[in-house]
Amino acid sequence: MDAVAAKLLGAGFAAMGLGMAAIGVGLIFGLFLLGALRNPAAADSQRPNLLFGFAVTEALGIFAFLIALILLFVV
Repeated sequence: MDAVAAKLLGAGFAAMGLGMAAIGVGLIFGLFLLGALRNPAAADSQRPNLLFGFAVTEALGIFAFLIALILLFVV
């Protein structure tokens, strides 16, 4: 395998992190909604945890995107 093919393959694998981040965000909000509908009184106390989980998950997706761009465009 030559270097260009390895670089493109690595960028593709790094870009898969974006899809995993999207799945993670969907799970976070879906499970929060499920818990909030079961116990509406506790929903307000869990909102900071929701936002923190969302921020961390999105940050990991952005880092994966950054790694993919670095692999593609940095010589």
